[in-house]
Amino acid sequence: MKKVTAAGQSVEEAVNLALAQLNSTRDRVEIEIEDEGKKGFFGLFGARKAIVHVTLPADPIEESLKFLKNVSENMGVNAEIDVRRQGKNVTFHLSGEKIALLIGKRGQTLNSLQYLTQLVANRYSKQFLNVTVDAEDYRNRRNDTLIQLAERMANKAIKTGKSVSLEPMPSFERKVIHNALLHYPKIKTNSNGTEPYRHLVITPIR
Repeated sequence: MKKVTAAGQSVEEAVNLALAQLNSTRDRVEIEIEDEGKKGFFGLFGARKAIVHVTLPADPIEESLKFLKNVSENMGVNAEIDVRRQGKNVTFHLSGEKIALLIGKRGQTLNSLQYLTQLVANRYSKQFLNVTVDAEDYRNRRNDTLIQLAERMANKAIKTGKSVSLEPMPSFERKVIHNALLHYPKIKTNSNGTEPYRHLVITPIR
């Protein structure tokens, strides 16, 4: 967050001077008027300048980037980060050498990074942001693996007539499996347990 105080012949002039110092635009800042100023007699005697305080709030995307870069460097990874935003959805794509360190076993490290980055982003955002952190297209590859797992376990449940419990996984991964099995009329899926051990159960319908 940056804050400057500026004075001008009018409030408008003072605000514009502050915006120039912050290198920002009016829609991104918060403006507090301390003194509206006074033109004075014949514009000279008793004149008083307008004074404003203009604050530029921290940008949620920039703060998230700083967080990810800091964590990556502390883990010994020099990651390049590409940001894509569509409305409330923000995706950070990580790439570079040793990127596997940021993914971790079955994406556990990446999932933790995503959770923490979302906390950072929404700490500074006025609207809720849905954050995704991806590395070397891991999310797509993981989704393919989850869909294959879902179909294999659904067939097992149907064949044995017994429920099949999957390993604990985050909610967005459970959703991938649930959606993949919507076209299976002979099974149903539900989540059991509490986080971080919440898991999906595939149950055959008799």
